Amino acid sequence: MPKFIPFIFLLLIGLSSCIEIIDDLSLKSDGSGTFKYTVNLSSSKIKVNSILALDSIDGKKVPSIDDIKQKIDQFVKTLDAQNGISNVKVEENYTDFIFKFQCDFTSVSTLQEGLKQSIVILTKEKSIPQLEHNWLTWEENKLVRSIPEITGKKINEIEEADIELLKKGTYTSITRFDKTVEKFENKAAQLSKSKMAVMVKTDTYRLKENQDILENTIYLTTSKN
Repeated sequence: MPKFIPFIFLLLIGLSSCIEIIDDLSLKSDGSGTFKYTVNLSSSKIKVNSILALDSIDGKKVPSIDDIKQKIDQFVKTLDAQNGISNVKVEENYTDFIFKFQCDFTSVSTLQEGLKQSIVILTKEKSIPQLEHNWLTWEENKLVRSIPEITGKKINEIEEADIELLKKGTYTSITRFDKTVEKFENKAAQLSKSKMAVMVKTDTYRLKENQDILENTIYLTTSKN
C-alpha cells in the first residue's frame, strides 16, 4: 500500500527499528470495504519508553504519551468527518505499544483522499509530496497496491546501525475480497486456501532496501464465488 497512513503511526515508526506492521485491506466488488493498519512495537517497548522519557532527540521534541493520545483522538475525529469514511476506530496499548487502526470506506479513492486530507489538516502542511501518489487503484476486477510512501519514508529513515533489528521487524500486506482470486503478479505473495485473500510479507530491512517488494497487482475472477 502507498501513501496515506495515519500520521501518528508514522511518528511511532520513527521511535523504533524493531517493528511489526500489518496492513489489512478488505475490498468488496463495488469498491467499498474496510481498511485496518496495525503497528506493533512490543519488541522495542523498552527502547520506546526510554525515548519517550527524553525531552528531545536529534533536535526534535519527543511527544509525551498524552500528546500521542491527543493526536490520535484528533485524527479519529478528523478522518471520521471526511466524505466516504465511517466507523473510524483506534485501539491504543501504551504498555506494549500496540496500535490498531481501522475504518470503513465507500471506495478506494475516498479512503486515500480521506486519509490525505486528515493528515494535511492535522499537520497543517499545505504540501506533502509523499501524499501525491495513489497506493491503491481499483478497476473492475483488478487491484493494484503498494505501501504508502509516507510509511516507506519513515522506514527508510531508520539508521543502518539498527540493521539487526530491521531484520527482525516485519511488514505484512493482506488483501481480502468477496470473489476468488484468478492470479497475481508478485511472486512472493501467498494465496489463501479459500482463494479470496492474498498476503505478502517481508522483513523491515528488505523493505528499506527495496520498497517495491510489496507491490502487487491482483486479478479477480469475473463470477462471484
